[in-house]
Amino acid sequence: MTALGFLYPGHSGEDDYPRIEQLLGSDIRVDLVHTDPGEGAHRVDTLRDMGSPARLAAGVEELRLSGAEAVVWASTSGGFTHGWDGAREQIRSLAATAGMPASSTSLGFTHAVRELGARRVAVGAAYPQDVAGLFAEFLRAAGLEVTGVHGAGLGTAAEAAAWGEAELLALVRAADRPGAEAVLLPGTALRTAAHLPALEKEAGKPVLTANQVTVWEGLRLADRRVNAPELGALFTREPLVQV
Repeated sequence: MTALGFLYPGHSGEDDYPRIEQLLGSDIRVDLVHTDPGEGAHRVDTLRDMGSPARLAAGVEELRLSGAEAVVWASTSGGFTHGWDGAREQIRSLAATAGMPASSTSLGFTHAVRELGARRVAVGAAYPQDVAGLFAEFLRAAGLEVTGVHGAGLGTAAEAAAWGEAELLALVRAADRPGAEAVLLPGTALRTAAHLPALEKEAGKPVLTANQVTVWEGLRLADRRVNAPELGALFTREPLVQV
């Protein structure tokens, strides 16, 4: 049994995690601990505060008791709003506090894009455009080319959590660009686990979504590979050989 721990801010799209656990169809356990999201607004100041060391540390002991082998901070915006260096420092601090390998959804996106062998990506976010732009800057700092950024302008995680497949498909269409090798949908409030095949069919290319990437990142930390076609191209590829 591989036990993965996730620190998830508040309550919005967290029902993706038991769904993903079921779709993995193997001896993977997904343990979710909810952290205090603070105000919960899609503003840069509140998003940075959501990922503060104190808020993350508050959930760590519960994950230790669950037997988790690795921990992922399950928030995209709570990571990338700290910038590339700040997001990495955030995770170094979390790993030291937790005493186990750690990562975040933001960093997971950069690892997942490379896993697909891609470099050029398009971003479709539920956030306002200024917040979506910070995610693009984060990806560029990681060495990726961002071909386009679309921010849908939603002000809170609760609004994003209310979206269904129709809104997600529209987001993919608005974000995609001909030169993009993958479409990225950040935001763990978006419930995407049930819609990944439809999203990738719409785009005609891999679509990476926050909760999907978060669980994949936990598996990467635990050195596990799981073939789960219903979770999209990310879960069907053989690992790339790094030269």
